[in-house]
Amino acid sequence: MNYDTKTSFDLANLKVLVVDDQEDVRRGLKRLITTLGCEVEMSPSAEDALKLLRKQPIDIVFTDLKMDGMSGEELLKEINQEWTDVMVVLITGHGTIELAVDCLRNGASHFITKPFDNKEIIAFIERAGYGILARRQARDNASKQKSRTLIAADKAMRRVMELVEQVAPRKVPVLIEGASGTGKDLIANEIHNHSPVYEKPFVAINCIALPDSLLESELFGYKKGAFTGALKDASGLFEQVSGGTVFLDEVSSMSPLFQGKLLRVLQEKKVRPLGSDVERPVDFRVISASNRNLEELVHKGEFREDLYYRLQVMKISVPSLKDRKECIQALAGHFLKTTAAEFFYDEHPVPELSPATMEVLLNHSWPGNVRELENTIQRALIICQGDKILPSHLGILDDSYVAESLFRQELTSYEEGKQQAIEAFQREYVQTVLQRTDGNISRAAEMCGLTRAALQRIMRKLQLEPGKVTQ
Repeated sequence: MNYDTKTSFDLANLKVLVVDDQEDVRRGLKRLITTLGCEVEMSPSAEDALKLLRKQPIDIVFTDLKMDGMSGEELLKEINQEWTDVMVVLITGHGTIELAVDCLRNGASHFITKPFDNKEIIAFIERAGYGILARRQARDNASKQKSRTLIAADKAMRRVMELVEQVAPRKVPVLIEGASGTGKDLIANEIHNHSPVYEKPFVAINCIALPDSLLESELFGYKKGAFTGALKDASGLFEQVSGGTVFLDEVSSMSPLFQGKLLRVLQEKKVRPLGSDVERPVDFRVISASNRNLEELVHKGEFREDLYYRLQVMKISVPSLKDRKECIQALAGHFLKTTAAEFFYDEHPVPELSPATMEVLLNHSWPGNVRELENTIQRALIICQGDKILPSHLGILDDSYVAESLFRQELTSYEEGKQQAIEAFQREYVQTVLQRTDGNISRAAEMCGLTRAALQRIMRKLQLEPGKVTQ
């Protein structure tokens, strides 16, 4: 099971539109761009492109400047007015290069000349695309944090919340350590929300997802001409937050070279954009997170000691879910309500977690931590057809669980254990079928491959009633 629900930095998540009145040009660019995995749409005219833009989200538009009807220049103006986040790349012949340069001043991101330089196009899409995906993830994370709740129903998490309250008012760097899926991003957001600058930006960057070059340009900014596709100056996130908070997730993945550059920024509170000789003052609070123990990495020589002490003026360790069993019931109930509200269009009745289901949740090892629990509840809610979520809906049962359950019951013999396992299977199986058939015994018997009389005998033995399928 994949427990990572964060937005992927795969270029397959990028949508590109090619606009040209020449079919061979459209198809040629589509073939080239799809080699990166991007989803590519085509339009034969600017008018058609506008219709498509109104129907679906597009990240980058490649458009010819000279076309019958509306020109590429006019299309650029329309896009700049209605879709400010869309990047526009102009396709031009040598006779219209001056016009293309004028368009750059009016908001175009880049221009390419015919015949195309395939390497130039690929390089532009890679850099621009990763930048788009990084900003999208930052926006998505900020949006998700507003609707997510931090639940501290056990002593360990209450201690974490005490530390959050202590450190939030003070502008000191905080390092959050914990396994993947424990909610380190929630802790970071909680610190920001309880700080005096809660109204200022909170921006999260996943360091493991970005190469050094892109990480540097996103955080430090760049000057026009610093690299292929840098056609205008751009400020970095350290400058953009302007007194807010920058959350650096998975800092252990940073290369030694970038660690040195980050250390300098933290020491001097100045950044030097790529391609610039001038430093700019910056004001931000840094919160970092790692799913690896940074102190151990320092001892191994895999992480800079001076940067480690800069980042961990205050350290918060988030316990794994297996070490905070008291939280599981509260978390499961919370995810049940939020998932129902998110996935169903109407006031759908929220099913309950049966006692047997809760026992499974409490005894699962949760290698994916809170994120795995959330995914498990989401899956169960979608699969469940009745008013109770059963263990079979969770998708996490295995043979080891059955064995552990039996041993917890202190069985006296193999035969007794076998009989109880059979009865547990029968009970769960029959209840699931009765739920799916709304208690209709005839339909349930047909689904089981049994006669109605045989199913009724099993139900009597298990003391099950069609209208009361509980565990």
